[in-house]
Amino acid sequence: MNTSSLPVSTLVNKYIPKNAFDTYTNTKQKRLFIEVIDKIRWTNKLSSQTINLPGKEIQEIQIFEIDLKKNQSISEVLTIINKAIPYHIIFIINYNNQIMLSASQKHPHPTNDHQSVIDWSFSSDWYEKDSDKYQLKLEQSIDHVFLDLCKQLSGVKRIKNKSIADVIQHEMRLKELESSIEKLQSAIRKNSQFNKKVELNLELQKKLAELETLKNL
Repeated sequence: MNTSSLPVSTLVNKYIPKNAFDTYTNTKQKRLFIEVIDKIRWTNKLSSQTINLPGKEIQEIQIFEIDLKKNQSISEVLTIINKAIPYHIIFIINYNNQIMLSASQKHPHPTNDHQSVIDWSFSSDWYEKDSDKYQLKLEQSIDHVFLDLCKQLSGVKRIKNKSIADVIQHEMRLKELESSIEKLQSAIRKNSQFNKKVELNLELQKKLAELETLKNL
């Protein structure tokens, strides 16, 4: 995803100090910021003022670029930043010549105005920096811009009339099925009774078929 093609009006281009999130972290998490994160840059802001699109549930989308010192999972770091900042964020994570994208649907904490609650996180695999695999389409509304990217990250982009809640439900069912399939495969390997193996295999085939159907939506 190339942010250089976004309108100049969206540019922010400010570095965020890693210690800005100290109040949200414990000692172990602070070390993660120090040892794994090189730089955090707030590159763009998408809002009605910067891209002339209306927003209903989502008023603003921030775009953060994070450069890594080493290739290590930073899902915990992203969770901390997401909870600390009330706006929806698209993370562009850089390591060498590769990129990973992440975006989370969230809502305000019911009792803490300074914290958000994450409903679901979408992310890509690592891919080459020069690839145009994912695109940010500034169309219809700010809500639609975010929804469209989440659809791309989830793999259900072909379905037109889906809400963010539908996409999350789809992702949750995929995870459930994948977990069930792993457990069934393990049970089949461990079970020595022929009749039980047949029964488990039939159940496994049903789960695999449902998984394939969901992945092809």
